[in-house]
Parts: sequence; C-alpha cells; structure tokens
Amino acid sequence: MTVAYVDTDERKGAAIITAEERKVLIASSLGTVFEWYDFILFGSLAGVIAQQFFTKVDPTTGLIFALLSFSAGFIVRPLGALVFGGLGDRVGRKYTFLVTILVMGLSTFLVGILPSYDSIGIAAPVILISLRLLQGLAVGGEYGGAVVYVAEHAPPKKRGYFTSWIQTTATGGFILSLLAVLATRLSVGEAAFAAWGWRIPFLGSI
Repeated sequence: MTVAYVDTDERKGAAIITAEERKVLIASSLGTVFEWYDFILFGSLAGVIAQQFFTKVDPTTGLIFALLSFSAGFIVRPLGALVFGGLGDRVGRKYTFLVTILVMGLSTFLVGILPSYDSIGIAAPVILISLRLLQGLAVGGEYGGAVVYVAEHAPPKKRGYFTSWIQTTATGGFILSLLAVLATRLSVGEAAFAAWGWRIPFLGSI
C-alpha cells in the first residue's frame, strides 16, 4: 500500500488567506450585494411603478407592463455578460467591475428621480425601460466578472469556497431590497410611499 504525504508548508499555505485575497473577496461580495439590490428593487416595486409610469391603461395591464419592463433586464443579461466579459479580458476585471457598479448605481438612482407619466408623458416609460436595460447589461457583466475576478485571486485550494460567496451574496441583495422597501413603507406610511416614498430605496442606491 502506498501512502501519500502532503508537505506541511503546502498544506498550511493552502489554508492561509492573505489580506489582499480577503479584500478582493469582501469587495466583490459587497459589489454583488449592491448590484442585485438595484436589480431586484425594480421587481419589488412593480406595483408602484405601474401606477407611476403606466397610468394610461387599466391597473392590470399597467402591472403587466411593469413586469415586462422588469423582465427586460433579465433578457439583456447574457448580452451584458458577453460585452463586459470581453472588456474585462482586455482592460482588466477590476476596472470593468467598477464600471458595471457605476452603470447600475446611476441607472437605479435615475429611476428614483424620473418624472412620472403624468409629468412628461410617454417619455417616462420609454426612459424607464431604457434604464432597466442598462441595469440588465450591468448585472450581466458584474456577476460573471465578479466570479472570475474572485477565482483569479483565490488561493489554489479555495477557489470553490471563494466563488460560492458571489452566489450567496446575490441572495443578500434580494433580501436587502425587501428590507429597504419595508423600512421605507413603515417610516413614511402607505399614502406617502405610494406618492413619493417609493423613490427613496432607488435614491439610496447612489
């Protein structure tokens, strides 16, 4: 019977996480939380968005339009992955990662200040859908880029563990969006939330 021995230094090295590796993991995980917070927030407030931007149709049709706008972000996600994945190969994943966060954050913030249909007419839903498409591109690029970036900076025997945090923190963004909506509703009341308070979680993205 052959007994395989593992060098002690190699075994220790595989278990040690450097400060740089920890920083990459934390930054990428937080970036993923905020990206998915922005992305899911739109869906969490679809009912209110329908009342603000699709008011010229009946409430049911307006809600369907709002949900279709929400789904538009999912439709363009693969394109975002292709565009920003290639960009990451050429200019670096860290800078591409920052670009996707900037695009997502600004798009979400602009939804928060976007005038309603009653103020600017058909331009409101057109701009809203355009911003949603930008969100989809951003999250498509961020998610894949974050996984690759973390894998490239993970210790050789901890790549699976490191990249699993990106999947876990995506769920954290979903939970954070629900908590933000709930906290705002409780703080300002239902009437104010329907009128203007729904904008606060979007503005908080900045």
